[in-house]
Amino acid sequence: MTTLLVTGTDTGVGKTWIGRALSHALVAAGRRVVAIKPVETGCSEATARLEDGALLAAATGQAEPGAALYRFPELLAPALAADAAGEEPIDLDAMLLRLEALSAGADVVLVEGVGGLLAPMTWEWTVVDLARALGASALVVAVDRLGTINHTLLTLGALELAGLEVAGIVLTGPETPDASTGTNAAAIVRLAGIDRIVTMPRLADPAAAGREVQPIIEWIRDPSA
Repeated sequence: MTTLLVTGTDTGVGKTWIGRALSHALVAAGRRVVAIKPVETGCSEATARLEDGALLAAATGQAEPGAALYRFPELLAPALAADAAGEEPIDLDAMLLRLEALSAGADVVLVEGVGGLLAPMTWEWTVVDLARALGASALVVAVDRLGTINHTLLTLGALELAGLEVAGIVLTGPETPDASTGTNAAAIVRLAGIDRIVTMPRLADPAAAGREVQPIIEWIRDPSA
């Protein structure tokens, strides 16, 4: 079983879209995929079907989980959202047990983080601790716009410090391109010494991105490539 953390340089960079695109492509290739959003904030009954956890589940066709494992109403970092809801902090060991049970029999497990890599899941741990416990490699998602070089290098530095393997980097198309769009990938390769990077065009339907995500699937198969 391969476990991949889909993390981002920030919130709203396209993590869920990439997770859905990967899920569609892997399922089409005959792989059994489970895609899980451990924690999601800004949740309500009205938004349930459009939440990241639900969209990931729909992309794999999995029976469960059909939504994020922990859902909080306030659109805040998870530690703050739990406090605002008057909830007890999320127990990492309990989450790991749930993830283990839900992942049973899967070929690939996609785990989507919340916001950036170091957004506090509780006041004691972040998604870094979760990824370590799962033995996951990390796919870094960023937007191809001004500022992404700095944000991506900071994220790569945090992953290296944590001893987490980097599967690769995905730059998603910005809603409004700027002068840096199209130049950031080469700059990151030059500065970070990593060549496993792809730029993803803006496609409305993640199910139509099979060809674009193929390099990522190859990275998952052979992390040393």
